[in-house]
Amino acid sequence: MMISTRGRYALRVLVDMAEHQGEGFLPLKEIAARQDISEKYLESIIKILVREKLLTGQRGKYGGYRLTRAPEDYTAYEILRLTEGSLAPVACLGPEAEECPRMASCRTLPMWKKLDDMIRDFFQGVTLADLMNSVEPGNDYVI
Repeated sequence: MMISTRGRYALRVLVDMAEHQGEGFLPLKEIAARQDISEKYLESIIKILVREKLLTGQRGKYGGYRLTRAPEDYTAYEILRLTEGSLAPVACLGPEAEECPRMASCRTLPMWKKLDDMIRDFFQGVTLADLMNSVEPGNDYVI
């Protein structure tokens, strides 16, 4: 499984928005600048997040975007599933997969199912609040 830039950027952007949620609606331009993401690419990601009601938008002079829920109510799984589609490690476990004729005798299927469960469980256990509170690598030393 390889998470695309769309999924990684969606997580970064939502963490950024969670960290700045006290500032009201956040302009796309400011988010893009802070995260070093092109505005055009960010628009495509934001569109998905608004459509799925993870964000709400407001037009006008004081417009922008903001979270619709508290950071602890967003899971990495939810965000990645929306931006990546399937997180299944193999095609036969994808949401629109046709049933494989070898499924009943496939010796590797139980392993792939277990990995799929582990991926889902791991990402469902990580929230935006967790990501906001994580320590940056290299900044955890004491003098």
